[in-house]
Amino acid sequence: MSAPTGGPREGSLEAPQRHPLDWNNPDFYNEESLFKELERVFDICHGCRRCFNLCQSFPTLFDAIDESDTMELDGVAKPVYWQVVDHCYLCDMCFMTKCPYVPPHEWNLDFPHLMLRAKAVKYRKGDVKMRDRILTSTDTVGSLAGIPVVSGVVNAANRMKPFRQVLDKVLGVHPDALLPEYHSNSLSKRLKGHSSSVSAEPAGTTRGRVALFGTCYGEHNEPHLGEDLVAVFEHNGIPVSLAGDTRCCGMPKLELGDLEAVNKAKEYNIPRLARLVDEGWDIVAPVPSCVLMFKQELPLMYPDDEAVAKVRDAIFDPFEYLALRHKHGKLNTEFRNPLGKVAWQVSCHLRVQNIGQRTREILSLVPDTQVQAIERCSGHDGTYTVKSEFHADAMKICKPVVNRVRQFEADHYGSDCPMAGRHIQSGLADGTQSEHPLTLLRQAYGI
Repeated sequence: MSAPTGGPREGSLEAPQRHPLDWNNPDFYNEESLFKELERVFDICHGCRRCFNLCQSFPTLFDAIDESDTMELDGVAKPVYWQVVDHCYLCDMCFMTKCPYVPPHEWNLDFPHLMLRAKAVKYRKGDVKMRDRILTSTDTVGSLAGIPVVSGVVNAANRMKPFRQVLDKVLGVHPDALLPEYHSNSLSKRLKGHSSSVSAEPAGTTRGRVALFGTCYGEHNEPHLGEDLVAVFEHNGIPVSLAGDTRCCGMPKLELGDLEAVNKAKEYNIPRLARLVDEGWDIVAPVPSCVLMFKQELPLMYPDDEAVAKVRDAIFDPFEYLALRHKHGKLNTEFRNPLGKVAWQVSCHLRVQNIGQRTREILSLVPDTQVQAIERCSGHDGTYTVKSEFHADAMKICKPVVNRVRQFEADHYGSDCPMAGRHIQSGLADGTQSEHPLTLLRQAYGI
């Protein structure tokens, strides 16, 4: 393999840097230019191979090279490049934990954002399945499936094998994939008219007033997450108000490559969230991918947008927020119930935020509680696991996590990403239920 640029093959000792995503540049969507960059990056990856055990993108690439006539990238057919792209679900772990050639290294590798560019090119070409358009339209699907009576029919149908087999043939949704339930009694309905009677003082970078960005998943699929968050925060004297009329953060559409839809979500959400920040509210969301969208992806897409930066600096993961309060002596540590052994899968989009293991830190304060962190991908990865062509790979990725939960003989297990928790539950297939850390913390408080 020949190095794409001159200079020694060594990693940078400086902290990784992300460059803004130049998605409005016409060259961003130029397929010839894209393939030139794919060739450059894939050639470097072939010579390194440190990421072989992350997702299926890298084994797909490396196997194709090893099985080619030349055993080099030039022997790989171009359609394989798109297979590599399709296996990437933008977890960012290669950039954050493996690659020695990320910026500021002269080779300037950002594999996830190159995959995002390729997905955007595919989407603009119209090379996208109807299934993927539907699965990523979370607000629309959630609103329709959450209509009273309809939600019951949808949930019942999703548990019926004949219906799932039809869904597999018609849309390509795997019959064994665990699909989320839909609730007509959504989070916004449950919290309608809610007002906090508690008050809190600022502590560190927290102002002690929280606007809850409920997320589309928390709104329609697991509304109890928002209720648990409100209960825990108000038990700590932190007033919580629902962030009001917001939409999906845009992460599902980002993973599809539909950047125009991401832009529409941004144009709707950011003014509303920025206004809350101006009014003195911090923002908290119970799903790591949603927090990451506002903390990283939107700021990289809109590096000069002051409102985006304002929201970026004011949004928190729930346990990040509680840990900051604890650091300043503002956390209620009077727990009534031990939790025993807790297996906690550290979701990829939580690790990317570089906030440390704050969930483990807080849960470990509960007496007679042992928390084992599992820093491996769950394999759920947005819509990846529900797709018929990828479900087997998703279960393979999840297997080490499932084995760790079993070996630990956990009393409770779950993830900050509720979808990852459900995927682990599917892998265990022993009748147990995953539990979100917020739910566990509420149990520990006995509230």
